[in-house]
Amino acid sequence: MQFTYVNPTVIHFGQGQIQSISNSVESSQKVLVIYGGGSIKKNGVYDQVTEALKNHSWVEFSGVEANPTKETLDKAVAIVKEQAIDFIIAVGGGSVIDGSKYVAAAAKYDGDGWDILQGKHQITEATPIGAILTLPATGSESNMGAVITRKETQEKLPFMHPAVQPKFAVMDPDVMKSLPERQLVNGLVDAWVHVCEQYITMPTNAMVQEGYAETLLKNLLVLGKQYDERDNDEWRANLMWTANQALNGLIGTGVPQDWATHMIGHEFTALWHVDHARSLAIVQPSLLRNQIEVKRGKLEQMGKNVFCLEAGSDLAERTISAIEDFYHSLDVATEFSDYEADKPTAIDRIISQLESHGFVQLGENQAITIEKTREILESAVQ
Repeated sequence: MQFTYVNPTVIHFGQGQIQSISNSVESSQKVLVIYGGGSIKKNGVYDQVTEALKNHSWVEFSGVEANPTKETLDKAVAIVKEQAIDFIIAVGGGSVIDGSKYVAAAAKYDGDGWDILQGKHQITEATPIGAILTLPATGSESNMGAVITRKETQEKLPFMHPAVQPKFAVMDPDVMKSLPERQLVNGLVDAWVHVCEQYITMPTNAMVQEGYAETLLKNLLVLGKQYDERDNDEWRANLMWTANQALNGLIGTGVPQDWATHMIGHEFTALWHVDHARSLAIVQPSLLRNQIEVKRGKLEQMGKNVFCLEAGSDLAERTISAIEDFYHSLDVATEFSDYEADKPTAIDRIISQLESHGFVQLGENQAITIEKTREILESAVQ
């Protein structure tokens, strides 16, 4: 292990913490509050934000989609530029926070913000942002990554830069009380796959990273089993904190990472608007079976330490089945059939998208070629 690790995001965790933003942003700074479809006006979050910012000059921008689009976000970019915004506060889940990161970076660039996603523009600065998390899933509230969709071309691409990492994150589990069931389940699945992408690679003997990853996976298993008892403060708090720790940079530090499931899954979302988490559940089991030999050691370790399965020559295979059973227990599908035309055409569309983005060698070993991806999709798409 050789690494440099820092996470500069200040976390304000617990009930009533939204009020902390009054001291987290200087009163002299003009603030843009970005949020989604307006649910924060129904669950009391908007009122709490308004109260906390009563001594600040601020404006708002709403309408950020579940998969934030460049087309919508560019309208917020214009506001930041035209109104000389000093600070952005994202109020929402991963989509709103990701979108706000795009706005923060694009607002400091004179060209088309999509250049950032295509690698044509290297970020040097961004408008500072903070986050008020309302949906635990992505960990975006305390990391430097974002994923943005371009509706016009049906593309979904990621970018990362330290300049867009939130300065602070407010995490109040109470805001989860009004979440739809589908979003709660998505949060469990998304956090699960985030851990897996950093864990199911090869044995590393990185005791902290591997041990902590296994703890997070066991947390999510328990939360899944206790899903019918989810209406309590402890369940909400544990999901919110576990999802954050799944992708705040710690468990992936100094160890191999995969992310092929995400790169392939993004195309399901871009093409057919599949929920992000559910696209991951569609891809992952088929990918693991396709790559089982190179991942066998880690799958066996996961089977033993996370699922408490008995040793045996087929332990890796049983571990993949256990992962699939976890998704099914949450009523999340692991195959996809909701496409137009026919299966070969659907697969060809995904492959074409991946090739256009240069994603032709994926995984921790860059061994998932387009041919391997096609094999994975033959199994995942029905």
